[in-house]
Amino acid sequence: MWHIVYLYYMKAVNLLLSLSFTILLAGCKKKNTPDPAAEPDRSSFASASVINQRLGRGINLGDTYEASWAPREADPADFQRIAASGFKHVRIPVRWELPTRSSYAAPYIIQPAFLQSVKKAVDAALKNKLHVIINMHHHDSLFKNPDGLKPMFLAQWKQIASYFKQYSDSLLFEVLNEPHDQLDADKWNLFFADALTEIRKTNPKRTVLLGVAEWGGVSALNKLVIPSDTHLILTIHYYNPFTFTHQGAEWVSGSNPWLGTKWRDTEYERQAVMNDFQAVIQLKQDKNIPIHIGEFGAYSKADIDSRVKWSRFLSRWFEQEGFSWAYWEFNSGFGVYDPVTGQFRTSLLNALTTDPMATAAPVTLVDLYSSNFSSSADGWNLYNNDASAASSLNIVSNKAQITITNPGSQNWHIQLIRPGIAIQSGKTYRVSFNAYSTGNRGLAASLMLNSAPWSLYSYADFSISTIDKSYNYVFTATASDPGAAFVFSLGNSGVLPVNLYNIRFQELQY
Repeated sequence: MWHIVYLYYMKAVNLLLSLSFTILLAGCKKKNTPDPAAEPDRSSFASASVINQRLGRGINLGDTYEASWAPREADPADFQRIAASGFKHVRIPVRWELPTRSSYAAPYIIQPAFLQSVKKAVDAALKNKLHVIINMHHHDSLFKNPDGLKPMFLAQWKQIASYFKQYSDSLLFEVLNEPHDQLDADKWNLFFADALTEIRKTNPKRTVLLGVAEWGGVSALNKLVIPSDTHLILTIHYYNPFTFTHQGAEWVSGSNPWLGTKWRDTEYERQAVMNDFQAVIQLKQDKNIPIHIGEFGAYSKADIDSRVKWSRFLSRWFEQEGFSWAYWEFNSGFGVYDPVTGQFRTSLLNALTTDPMATAAPVTLVDLYSSNFSSSADGWNLYNNDASAASSLNIVSNKAQITITNPGSQNWHIQLIRPGIAIQSGKTYRVSFNAYSTGNRGLAASLMLNSAPWSLYSYADFSISTIDKSYNYVFTATASDPGAAFVFSLGNSGVLPVNLYNIRFQELQY
């Protein structure tokens, strides 16, 4: 009898061992064959706030899928380099509108081969443990004719969303890069809401990035309507001072005179950056929405020392504020990687990824001009530069009060100007002023040539509110002019009035 019991015992042991081995094999098979399109269950999608923390430091794969002059596919090895360098996500700009990629006739089919090409890039990035943002970039025909091409825009997003619907929450969608031209702020609010509705049909919990009209910066932030959706991240682009970041840029008219502009990393330059983001920080608090800086970078024609200082300060300060960010860009005109030599630009890469916040450079301020509205306009004149614009200037309680009845369609359609400001090439200056309104609105401040061709020496956009605040920016003059014009551009930003005072122009001495 004992041998029968023994046989049953051995069968039971063998069965258990067989089951254990089968389970072990199944576990190994699952572990060793990752599928980017199937990880993990879609029900486990994290909140936008958690996703934004996971994004952390990122970089744009520029001049690849969005390039109109020589579009090309991504090199899978680039994603390995990006991940190994300490970046946590990659933003992949995509130009979907090219006739070789999308039909301009209903039903506006995106070419399957192009979708497959983008998928290969997404999969390669996910394989390297990078989060991925894909967007709609350079939709120029939509910007020129938004109403006519809205069906195409929505049909494209319907296809993109459906194609990638099985992907994990490590993949994010950005609806449109830098809306501008005829796709103005009011129209953009409607377009985004409709695109989001289309995306949510197949991707109910995927994180979606919401950009801002008027080229994606802070100037139109006060016009933005944020839909009620808990899976949104607000994305902002930042290139100030523009005369520094885009000096010598071939695609920017009049940028050659800016060559030689420096960033010295003084406390006043830093304060100008912080002022630019006041409205962003306030919106983050009011709407409880995470912030992503989708683009920031300085073109390679700026000196490398200034580029390093600017990039280091911005990346560390963005992180202090809880913003995720994506530097523009990996391997082209702004790039941290040189594809010709196969080497990173180490100082720039370190500025973004490993350098700690530096101590601000010491500087002394010397007053050159300050406003004096005690009894007159002090040489300031208000101009309505277009037949569609209408405004008036009054001096009340030592302040310039501008009433606007018709804002015109461009910011230069209404300008408050004071000529006679002397600047000298190579010197660095600070512009500061106090401003407020009866609500949120934008304005721009600049120094410019006071005659045709009205060349800009400096320029900065601001978003002001009901709170009386001081605003400022810093620039290095690349030309000398004994009679430059000090200009506030107030058009194309609604009819809310503007109050200005304490306008100052100072030289920074090192």
